[in-house]
Amino acid sequence: MANEWASFGADLHLEVRGTRLRAGLMDALREAVRSGRLEAGTRLPSSRQLAADLGMARNTVADAYAELVAEGWLTARQGSGTRVARRTAPRAPELSGPPSRTPAPSFPKLSASLEQGRPHSPHPSAPPAGTGRPAAPVHNLNSGTPDLASFPRADWLKAYRRALTDAPNEAFGYGDPRGRPELRAALAEYLARARGVHARPERIVICAGFVHGLMLIGQVLRARGVRDVAVESYGLGLHDDLLRRAGLGTPVLAFDEHGTRTEELAALDGCGAVLMTAAHQYPLGGALPPDRRAAVVDWARASGGFVLEDDYDGEFRYDRQPVGALQGLDPERVVYFGTASKSLAPGLRLAWMVLPKGLATEVAAAKGDVDWSSSAPDQLAFAEFLRSGAYDRHVRAMRLRYRRRRDQLVAAVAAHSPETRVSGIAAGLHAVLALPPGTEQATLRAAAWRGLAVQGVNQFRRPTVPPTLDGLVVGYATPPDSGWQGALRALCGVLP
Repeated sequence: MANEWASFGADLHLEVRGTRLRAGLMDALREAVRSGRLEAGTRLPSSRQLAADLGMARNTVADAYAELVAEGWLTARQGSGTRVARRTAPRAPELSGPPSRTPAPSFPKLSASLEQGRPHSPHPSAPPAGTGRPAAPVHNLNSGTPDLASFPRADWLKAYRRALTDAPNEAFGYGDPRGRPELRAALAEYLARARGVHARPERIVICAGFVHGLMLIGQVLRARGVRDVAVESYGLGLHDDLLRRAGLGTPVLAFDEHGTRTEELAALDGCGAVLMTAAHQYPLGGALPPDRRAAVVDWARASGGFVLEDDYDGEFRYDRQPVGALQGLDPERVVYFGTASKSLAPGLRLAWMVLPKGLATEVAAAKGDVDWSSSAPDQLAFAEFLRSGAYDRHVRAMRLRYRRRRDQLVAAVAAHSPETRVSGIAAGLHAVLALPPGTEQATLRAAAWRGLAVQGVNQFRRPTVPPTLDGLVVGYATPPDSGWQGALRALCGVLP
């Protein structure tokens, strides 16, 4: 069925290669149509919008569109926009064929000063001992939460009403444990188009957040006889705990200025999977470089293991170098996790897994005989939200909003503390501010005294990893607009 998108436009994951921009764009669009990521009838963004997204001249995009129309790949009609043409024999993406290796930008260093070392000195903002209690938090710069005040209530209500009006009666019964078919079909189209994921509805399982999905996959892996799931040097301790509760060990992969050292997987005997945030490492930021992306997939093929890809904030990328999902390299060896927690709100309890064929049935069985975790009306509303283009519009609006906040954060830090390096800012909802060695805890105490909730880098360090980095993980999406400037002032007040 043709996909209708509002004039605000749909997100496209396109990799424009080479120095000839028009030719590169045409090749990328042909590949997206040929592989089935862009279905016949899909409306493309306007030439102005796509030019802004890709950093090209509008004429370059318009000329590429015109030539592809002449070649029969696209159609253009007054009032209907530019769409993917209906072809006589469209090809569906091959899930088991040889994958391409998608390039990704290098992982940035957190800070040169962290490697060179700087003398330890008492924090200038730290209060003297014995002066009372820290202030209750007034400003929240913790990472992991979007701006909840920006939830699109009116558009969500419209989608909910339409979904309930059109819902079949059986939707209010005990549902398929994989989730509503309407949502799985909408997600398959969206993920292919926006994240480069090779997804089929029957391979998707809806779950109540990433944690729920990780619990399910941990249970399945342990039942398969897997002993260990490797993890990155920095990440959420909760994820380690969940894997260990499933009876799995969690060996830690080393980390350097290029990111997680995936080549170490070959030396881990009995390791059957690895949990990674490849597109935007959490919390240090940066994308896994191409050679390491290829290495982790090669390891999974050779060992029969799986890569558990947590694409927690893939919609929010602010540079113009696309970083597609790792799953596109080999859909049969990568388990893809996505969520609405960052793009919409964690309270929706909506997330999804795109699974290899061999795991899809087992994960659905582990979930249970009925879908008890995510309500059918919410799933139907989200499916309508995706199909109508409201999700694309919301993501685009929030991407602009968060980018402005990121720029304001970088400018404020540069003005107040020029020596403080800010990294991990090409994507996501948080940034990392480097601190002189040995000053992280003093800075966090100073922040608490100013009523500022913020996290330190070492809060995310695995216990077996030596403490070599000091810094703050600053969630710039969390504060409401009314509190954003106050939060910035409080943050700058505790920086060295």
